[in-house]
Amino acid sequence: MKQLLLSIIFILSFSFSSSQNYKFGKISKEELQEKYHPKDSATSAAILYRNEDISFFYSSEKGFVQRRKIHERIKIYNKDGFDWATKKIYLYQGLNKYAERISGLKGFSYNLVDGKIEKDKLKSDGKFDEDYSEYTRIHSFTLPSVKEGTVIEYQYTITSARVSIDDIIFQFSIPVNKLDVSIETPEYYVYNKQSNFKAKFSPNITETIKNTTTPFNYKINVISVNEENIPAIRAEAYSGSINNYISKMAMELTATLNSMKLVDKTYSTNWEVVSKTIYESEDFGGQLRAFSIYKDDLESALDGITDDFEKAFVVEGLVKSKVKWNGRYGKYAENGIRSAYKEGKGNDADINLMLISMLRSQGVNANPVLVSTRDNGIPLFPTREGFNYVICSVEKDDMYLLIDATEQYSTNNVLPQRVLNWKGRLIIDNKVSRWISIQPNKKSLESSILSVTINDDFSLSGKVTKHFTDYTAYFYRNKYAGVTTEDHIKSLEKDKGDIEISSLSIENIKNAFLPVDLNYEYELSDGVDEVGDKLYFSPLLFLATKENPFKLEERDYPIDFVIPYSDEYIVNIMLPEGYKAESLPASEILNFKDENVSFSYIIRGGGKYLQLKAKLDILNPLILPTDYKEFKAFYSKIVEKQTEQIVLTRT
Repeated sequence: MKQLLLSIIFILSFSFSSSQNYKFGKISKEELQEKYHPKDSATSAAILYRNEDISFFYSSEKGFVQRRKIHERIKIYNKDGFDWATKKIYLYQGLNKYAERISGLKGFSYNLVDGKIEKDKLKSDGKFDEDYSEYTRIHSFTLPSVKEGTVIEYQYTITSARVSIDDIIFQFSIPVNKLDVSIETPEYYVYNKQSNFKAKFSPNITETIKNTTTPFNYKINVISVNEENIPAIRAEAYSGSINNYISKMAMELTATLNSMKLVDKTYSTNWEVVSKTIYESEDFGGQLRAFSIYKDDLESALDGITDDFEKAFVVEGLVKSKVKWNGRYGKYAENGIRSAYKEGKGNDADINLMLISMLRSQGVNANPVLVSTRDNGIPLFPTREGFNYVICSVEKDDMYLLIDATEQYSTNNVLPQRVLNWKGRLIIDNKVSRWISIQPNKKSLESSILSVTINDDFSLSGKVTKHFTDYTAYFYRNKYAGVTTEDHIKSLEKDKGDIEISSLSIENIKNAFLPVDLNYEYELSDGVDEVGDKLYFSPLLFLATKENPFKLEERDYPIDFVIPYSDEYIVNIMLPEGYKAESLPASEILNFKDENVSFSYIIRGGGKYLQLKAKLDILNPLILPTDYKEFKAFYSKIVEKQTEQIVLTRT
């Protein structure tokens, strides 16, 4: 009977999807009545239809103008899907000739009320504009009257004289029922097309050629994608940048042809050309010469310092004290070094190119490193657009430091997490460049020492001492350096049961060059279960990992722990008078994939004291999707081990 019902549902859903009308405004009652997605019952929303149409038309004033039309219809199943009713559109501004414009925006929300379809129109109070950066503006809108079961629909057109084409996205965090994509480019523009090789889903892409009927004849290259039932790709614990694994296609302009169909200009043909092109920009390489505006401050700060690495430490501090990051990304300076130094703010390129400029003026071997941030993905082929950030490299005696001066608590070779994305392109000048790794290779440490006393009323009390180094210290500073002691304690107490923390003390919380040390006392009322004449408790208490964060049955992208690290615990337990240990968890060592990840759990007891030493070691922070099921099972064993109990009995 169950199989019969499933077959009927599948047939009905197939019949419904094949008969749907995707014309704008033609919403059906069946779409509104649908309570959950027929192929993905866990999803909070679904893209019922998406049409993306990119083409170029000729303007006597601007030449070829790009036109990008979007039509999207989305079903919202529950409250978790409400965010899909808000859309942000990033519009490049730049020079007025190349500024992108949005037009034809209209949208509606559809709800089923008393068996009738009611629609609400997107109005002006649901539209917003804001500056994102000097060259980018955000136009956003939110559809009205959104509730569980609503279908929303919108369409708009973006026109631009830019030749570059934004990435074409085929896959999203919710399923797509029907996707139609058409990209038509004039034969005068030659693009390098590359799909994301890391994505599991790969659409069927067809390419054809058609002729125009304009006054001057030319051919149009047409790329088409027509797909149904595209699965969602969902972020789970330790996802890293999910953008690296979604199905998409990048199109990089590699050449333009003249009226004779001969190559007029070439662009990003290889990484050397990309590096040269970027370096020769006034907003990049032009910012690396010495500037008089910082000369006196720099000489005063470096007085008596001769070592290049020491100079880097000092100059990094000087830049951080003078210029604050405005939160914007870019490989090119936004304000320029002079303005950024004078006004005290700038984007990442303003700040880090300034750092390089200062160091070079003092004879230090400092060079820019182009980076694609984690959210931006990994460049799939030689492309200028693939890089959106720049950091500083300082070399001495075959050693190098990587520095990003945008954040207060980042320091040498401890970079912001957004930057840790495989490799960067080190550019020495307009002729020499090479790849360098920007992934950390040194293990960071978080260690915890926990003392446990079991009181007469079977509550627990004791002291916790924690020690953080390198990246774990950086993450802790970013989270807690700016909070009050009261809020810090509240955060530490969260999800730890009936606990009261006191006497909190922290050392080096604002000194990025030293480890963070943390101490506090605790009282825990619900850590021990008394059953008859026996006591049961887990030795790791509130420090244990109680749940496996990996929930998916299958995963199409790696587990990304970001950094190699060790998480160590020492627990010293004093037994209460009149009790002895009846049983202890077995000591055990677990290894995964040649000890790329390992977990040890060693417990010893004698007399009135027990001691547990536990350690999670992650040498390789990237677990491939092919190993996901095995690692999920491995991690379940770690969680089980951490929650095993000690049993005490009366003597």
